Amino acid sequence: MSTEDRPPAPRSLAEALRARGDAALGALLRSRPDLITPVPTDLTQLATRAGTRASVVRALERLDRFALQTAEALAVAADPATYDELLGLMAGDDADPAVVAALPHAVDLLRQQALVWGDDDRLRLVRTARELLAPSPQHPSPTGLGPTVQEATAGMSPGRIQEIVAAAGLASTHDSVSAVTALAGLFTDRARMAALLADAPADSVEVLERLVWGPPYGQVTADPAPRLRWLLDRGLLLPTAPGTVVLPREVALHLRRGLAHRAPEPVPPVVETAAVHRPQVVDSAAAGQAYTALATVEELLKDWDEGGPAVLRAGGLSVRDLKRTAVALDVPEPAAAFWVELAYAAGLIASDGEADERYAATPAYDEWLEQPPAERWSRLVTAWLSATRTAGLVGGRDAKDRTLSALGPGLDRSAAPEVRHRVLALLAGLPEGAAPAAGPVLARLRWERPLRGDRREDDLRGRLAEWALSEAELLGVTGRGALSAQGRALLGAPAAPAPGPEAEPSGPGDKLPVHHHHRPAPLTALSPAEQAVASAAAARLLAPLLPEPLDHVLLQADLTAVAPGPLRRPLADMLGVLADVESKGGATVYRFTPGSVRRALDAGQAASDLHAFLAAHSRTPVPQPLAYLIDDVARRHGHLRVGAASAYVRCDDDAVLSEILADKRAAGLGLRRLAPTVLAAQSDPAGLLEGLRAMGFAPAAESAEGDVLITRALAHRTPPRFAPEPVPDGPPVPDDTLLAAALRAIRAGDLASTTPRKPGTAPAGNGELPRTGAAETLATMQAAVLTGEALWIGYVNAEGAASQRVIAPIRVEGGFVTAYDHTADEVRTYPLHRITGVAELADDAG
Repeated sequence: MSTEDRPPAPRSLAEALRARGDAALGALLRSRPDLITPVPTDLTQLATRAGTRASVVRALERLDRFALQTAEALAVAADPATYDELLGLMAGDDADPAVVAALPHAVDLLRQQALVWGDDDRLRLVRTARELLAPSPQHPSPTGLGPTVQEATAGMSPGRIQEIVAAAGLASTHDSVSAVTALAGLFTDRARMAALLADAPADSVEVLERLVWGPPYGQVTADPAPRLRWLLDRGLLLPTAPGTVVLPREVALHLRRGLAHRAPEPVPPVVETAAVHRPQVVDSAAAGQAYTALATVEELLKDWDEGGPAVLRAGGLSVRDLKRTAVALDVPEPAAAFWVELAYAAGLIASDGEADERYAATPAYDEWLEQPPAERWSRLVTAWLSATRTAGLVGGRDAKDRTLSALGPGLDRSAAPEVRHRVLALLAGLPEGAAPAAGPVLARLRWERPLRGDRREDDLRGRLAEWALSEAELLGVTGRGALSAQGRALLGAPAAPAPGPEAEPSGPGDKLPVHHHHRPAPLTALSPAEQAVASAAAARLLAPLLPEPLDHVLLQADLTAVAPGPLRRPLADMLGVLADVESKGGATVYRFTPGSVRRALDAGQAASDLHAFLAAHSRTPVPQPLAYLIDDVARRHGHLRVGAASAYVRCDDDAVLSEILADKRAAGLGLRRLAPTVLAAQSDPAGLLEGLRAMGFAPAAESAEGDVLITRALAHRTPPRFAPEPVPDGPPVPDDTLLAAALRAIRAGDLASTTPRKPGTAPAGNGELPRTGAAETLATMQAAVLTGEALWIGYVNAEGAASQRVIAPIRVEGGFVTAYDHTADEVRTYPLHRITGVAELADDAG
């Protein structure tokens, strides 16, 4: 294309955006959704919003390290800068091939993000980004560069400037501006600068070497040493404040051989493989951990079945309750916090909302229990992927130095879902069975998101990644550190790259060097509908790997039962009432005690029922000691009866009642004999039952009619509850429908605001609505109906939103105008009283 045929260079960001097609504008709005919240009226407003500080900071935070380094280099370059000037700052005099290859993509990315505009011969960084990234004494640049000669000499006396020019071997000038220009020309001329520094004392050069990579500021006394005086006389160091000097940017760039950054990073760190396992081993290990995760959540909810811990006044679990939960689950406290938060995120537990507020299972938990194991796992991991609540923060401190508690406020971190997804995506880019070390993963994430505001945020992002790796292992998304097949399906990831024949590991811990240069394609987060499909696919892959529940146990003579694997739900529930869990693992050991047998009898089981149950579900004969234990407890169970008097005890054997009265431990119960077979008590029935059991008796409660009450543990449930909503990290990414509508509205508004008007009919201010009286508006409309001309109108809708439109009136009647709306590309009817004014378009308006 010749110079004459080339479209004119844009003079502003708005013009640059106006030249983009819908696909490019859509990509910008998708990557920076804050720009359409709300939808701007036209491209000028869109450009203005893209240059606001909050939006620019957010866009800079989402750049990778090399793109950010490119923006930082543009901030210290001339404004505007050419592509060749930028290349020199990034690649240096040696023209690093990796930088040369990567820079076009970085510049294109900055253009796509509307942080840079202009052609390659006039690259401009948006003003707000330059202000944020350019060096200043208050905010040093990551480049380590200081101010330019022109900036550093601002305010310096003309006589002093002429002294510096003369000492540097330059001819004196008539004004300070030309003197500063000549000095800057000297510092940017490599040959003349090399000659100047060749005469420098060695200790003066040493001073420059200490400042060259930053910080560029140094302290001097009122009487500088000779090595400093030599530099100050020639302007190689310039004073900025009393006692402070700075290395000018041009001098530093010469010493750096043109580099703006000490270490440009055009290529992301490679996530190296630390160990390799057979994919079948990874999937099996992950499936085993997935089953353990389901069992742990079930055990947690079973422990809270009758009402869990109390809710703190400020919200959340107390430290003591978290410790108790950790003991009950036989896990460390951080792991207990994770399981509690996971159940909460999945909507399985919540606060019951009662006056004495406690945590309990929700009705959704009962539905969850009825689902197949693989689907239950799928629900847990889907909730984990999208949850912003971060269990790893439990036990830490918030900004007000208050302890963060499990299930309490202050645990939401909006970056958590993105970090989890990105960590798993990096694992998905490795070959099947390949497990990376944590260090390379963290290094890669730091390259992808290098700027997070302050060190605490940087540290948090790293901790989020470490927690994501450990939590993925706990949930069975990974196995032995490698992404499992079900984990890969959960992300919607394609099949992993297969290792070449030369990369076959000879052992489980061997390195896999052939993949050190593998760079996985990034995976994008899935929409809710896509995630549901991916989760269902992951559940289908996991289902055949989970162990089949058993319908039997092995009874042993030492009053224990061994479950060699997971048990079917009815068997597990009944055995959990009849016996106490003694140890867990691959096989669960249950122990029968008088208390556990009495618990089963209290639940309505007879001794004959227990004998039949054990005989039906044991692969070994029922041991005689266990049969004796059941019969002995059943014989005594219900021998004493407790009712309400406040309470009473009755027994057909008056000798037993005499024994109770004679026992010193019964003193606190307030017992007295009413009849040979009846004792009255001052305590309530529940306290009397507990007291008699503590004395070694086995009383049973009875109703007012004298029937034995079967005491079953009633499951306590909260009212229906919704799972907590994740806290979004800014506005959500618009879907295709919203994006198309926003683009149409912006284009329409831009057409209306940029269509030429006849001189004297429209206000000069850009974006101002036309203002005309009602009579003039009506007359102009009626005339346009006759001539078929298009008009420019201002319109305020029923919600009070103002807009500009280009219309061709068709009919005016009854206080309404029917017209073809060029901005909406359809026929519409507008109330005349909502039209602020009308203006005629120029004759050559398209």
